[in-house]
Amino acid sequence: MAQIEIDVDASGPMFDGQANIAVWRMIEDAKDDIGGQGLAHVQDILDVSIRNPTPYYETQVTVERLGGAVVVHDREIIYGRWLEGISSRNAETSFKGYHAFRRATDALEAGDAQRLLERQVALHIGEMG
Repeated sequence: MAQIEIDVDASGPMFDGQANIAVWRMIEDAKDDIGGQGLAHVQDILDVSIRNPTPYYETQVTVERLGGAVVVHDREIIYGRWLEGISSRNAETSFKGYHAFRRATDALEAGDAQRLLERQVALHIGEMG
């Protein structure tokens, strides 16, 4: 009777859980980087856009973890929706908003997020074996 026997040694980071931990760390670090870049974009847009700046609103824009997500927000400042241009008041006035959050999101989706994720992959690839 002919027979083939193959022995497979399943060891190393892919099999001992190390790679899963490295991937999780990579994703969490990428979320932090992307959130930080989103915050920087919003602040840059507001710095350029606001004609008569008062520091209060800009100091309320923050990035934080909410559940598993990293979120950039304005702490629900009462006039924040108006400044963004998504309030019903924007239809009634000539001010249509700065769209800082939308523009920051557009920049992230246009390539910034991909670049930041690729950077984290390069940093963590060694941990994955």
